Amino acid sequence: MIRELDVNVIAKAVEQMCISANKVLPEDVKNAVLSARNTEQNPLALSVLNDLEENLKCAKELDIPICQDTGMAVVFIELGQDVHLVGGALEDAVNLGVKNGYTTGNLRMSVVSDPINRVNTCYNTPAIIHTKIVPGSNVKITVAPKGFGSENMSKIFMLKPSDGEQGIIDSVLKTVISAGANPCPPIIVGVGIGGDFEQCALLSKQALIEDIDIKNPDEYYADLEKRLLELINKTGIGPQGFGGNTTALAVKIKTAPTHIAGLPVAVNIGCHVTRHITKEI
Repeated sequence: MIRELDVNVIAKAVEQMCISANKVLPEDVKNAVLSARNTEQNPLALSVLNDLEENLKCAKELDIPICQDTGMAVVFIELGQDVHLVGGALEDAVNLGVKNGYTTGNLRMSVVSDPINRVNTCYNTPAIIHTKIVPGSNVKITVAPKGFGSENMSKIFMLKPSDGEQGIIDSVLKTVISAGANPCPPIIVGVGIGGDFEQCALLSKQALIEDIDIKNPDEYYADLEKRLLELINKTGIGPQGFGGNTTALAVKIKTAPTHIAGLPVAVNIGCHVTRHITKEI
């Protein structure tokens, strides 16, 4: 049976999610930041991790954003094919939700209408919207505000198949090392492997919204994530770049089939406040 859903319901959900995502860190990310103190050996780094915990507490108590860069609103929608949307266009509803969320939530407006002319749109719109049609009659929405301190440090590599695993490892480490303190470590590293130029980038962004406590279902990639995390934490960049052995909290990999002549790799860096929230309607 076809389910009818007014897009205003989606707009309202997105509005609330924009506010919540910017003020409350996902439980898995928060726990990773706190547990890092148990293994951090550098006194200055440990002090920084304590400061990050205090920042999270203050944001909750004062009902303010975790970070002043409340980012571009990246919205993933899984739209059930048995849903009939009424009341307007889906994209318009999402952007209305973002506009209202950033306005009523007193969140920073960071979007400019043109990359050269740099005129602020004043509503943090348009959002970056990724829509996927899936079976069923539900709508699953994920709002992931992305700040550009970390986004600017992200890279894409069009490797050759012969570059293999070592090429992937080198690309990830090159990205993290060149980023240094800029993405506000400890970071989360999303890695997209396969597809083509744009799909591997999308995969890396989707990797950042994966629960970091859930093991990769593919044993090979689970092991590669573990090895990459160990190598990254041996760089000595540390929390906020002050040194230490907690440069990254997690490495998450997502893959897709690719062309026989290519090995696309994208590395999307998330800061220690890699924010996202998911709701199903």
